[in-house]
Amino acid sequence: MVARSVYAFNWYNVGAVLPLIGTSLGIGTARLGIVLGAFLVGAGVFQLPAGIAALRWGNRRVCLVALAVMGAFALASAFSPNWMVLAGLRFGAGAGAAFFFAPALGLVASYYPAGARGPVIGLYNAGFAAGAGIGVIAGAFVGAAFGWPWALAVGGAGLLVAAAGAAAFLPAVPPPSPAPSTRAALRLAWPALRSRALWALGLGLTGAWAASYILAQYTVEYASVAHPAWSLPLAATLPTLFVLVEIPGAPVGGWLGERVRSRVGFLAIVSFASAAVIFLVPFLDFPGLVAVFTVFGVGSSVAFAVLYLLPSYLPGMAPESLSFALALINGIQILLGSGLAIGFGFVAEAFGYTAAWYYAGALAVATLAVLVVLRPTDFIGEGRAAAGASRPE
Repeated sequence: MVARSVYAFNWYNVGAVLPLIGTSLGIGTARLGIVLGAFLVGAGVFQLPAGIAALRWGNRRVCLVALAVMGAFALASAFSPNWMVLAGLRFGAGAGAAFFFAPALGLVASYYPAGARGPVIGLYNAGFAAGAGIGVIAGAFVGAAFGWPWALAVGGAGLLVAAAGAAAFLPAVPPPSPAPSTRAALRLAWPALRSRALWALGLGLTGAWAASYILAQYTVEYASVAHPAWSLPLAATLPTLFVLVEIPGAPVGGWLGERVRSRVGFLAIVSFASAAVIFLVPFLDFPGLVAVFTVFGVGSSVAFAVLYLLPSYLPGMAPESLSFALALINGIQILLGSGLAIGFGFVAEAFGYTAAWYYAGALAVATLAVLVVLRPTDFIGEGRAAAGASRPE
């Protein structure tokens, strides 16, 4: 959870200092969007290679190396002389993030049996929310006091320390012996890669994922335009609030995911309700935005806890393949979501922020339609109350 929190810090400390980066490097919202998107592209492109690496060398080994790689690139980004170098280094940090996400989540899931994973996965996701919240508010304060490079440097150094701490304290899990070849790893990954249910889950929540990233990363920049009287730390309290309410929301979502009659139906309802409030953003002042960010934060944390739980209930899902399944979902969302997030910056620059917030809300709602292709038989225990089925042991 500590490593997950520091990892999240380095996702969101950049958004807290976007106005400072733009002024220092002489770039506008569109190029700032490219800087944000470069990280996401790196995180998305390497999701499936990360899943293969976990199959070959084990979750623990891969996620420890990933923390160190991400930390090195994040620290180096503090010394960027221009926006293109910054974008390139953020791409490298995103690649490290990709190799951490699914292997670390698979490692956490491997410590607990079916039926007990939901709350733990939710609690683990709460670590991301805690780190993201600290990243936004601490990034804003550090950036305002010492400059944007310090906000990035603190995050990179923290990752290197977290890598050492995780190596010392994470319970040892023997890697596959002998390590499977790449061909053998691909055979293990194939059932997940061809799963219609996994692709539907990834595509269905892509808009919600992009909207979540947009709210967390662009809000401070938006406030500098729409509410110029607000200070940088005051503007940063909104995305901080959004991610902090995820701390209780994520474990509650995991707990509910183990108990609701239909996890897919519950996922769709919660995702739709939280996405709909995005349309209100351009019409509200600070108190109203507090309510919007709270609703979206709670709803999205519950939804993503259920989303990351569902692959463990796919029929025939081997434990060693779970990391790849999670990597597939995350890869779909990040690769497509990065383009959508970059698009937000271009829409805002060309048509204004009101149109951009409509764009974000419409994406979050529209992609949920993909979930209609899912069937109860896609997941063990789905619709169990109606069918009289019991939860698997």
